Amino acid sequence: MASVFAHGELRLYLLALLESGPKHGYELMTELSDRFGGTYRPSAGTIYPRLARLEGEGLVRRSDSGRKSTYELTPAGRAEVAARRADVAALEDGIAQTVRTRAQALRADIEGSMQGLRAELAAAAQEARVRPRPAATPDPRRGESYARRVEAEAMVQRFRDDVRADLRRADASSAVSELTLETLRTVLDSARRAVRGTLP
Repeated sequence: MASVFAHGELRLYLLALLESGPKHGYELMTELSDRFGGTYRPSAGTIYPRLARLEGEGLVRRSDSGRKSTYELTPAGRAEVAARRADVAALEDGIAQTVRTRAQALRADIEGSMQGLRAELAAAAQEARVRPRPAATPDPRRGESYARRVEAEAMVQRFRDDVRADLRRADASSAVSELTLETLRTVLDSARRAVRGTLP
């Protein structure tokens, strides 16, 4: 994946994220991921070297507590963020545009995949319809059909429970994004149409 930040932008954005208070490196990675709606997550190898450089420049102070290091702005770091407030605002606008672009690409990928799946399922369903059926004999597939229906309903229930749990965890940190909602809507609509295509 191509870098989402131009030269120097990630450095500035890390300073801006630290303006609200001290954070661990993992918290910074999570906040960045949240700002991008989950479409981008920087690695530790991207974040920690930049934090070390900011510390070397006197803009960030590191405090070690146990196995975790906390980073906070120094007065010089706060002054730089304040002086570059317009650059931070422009960076936020760029991130919003990136999220929109990536969301559109993700929806297109999902819809393309679902169209292919629907075509395959429709072909399989059509083949099943034209297959000759034995006359006047009990359908031995009835028991298999019932077992599959029970299993399918259990899968739907597990999916519902898992997604609800994930959404509630994300909502606890105010991290349910518009991209999450749009992706869920697209996936569920496509899945419903695909499954219906397999049914008589």
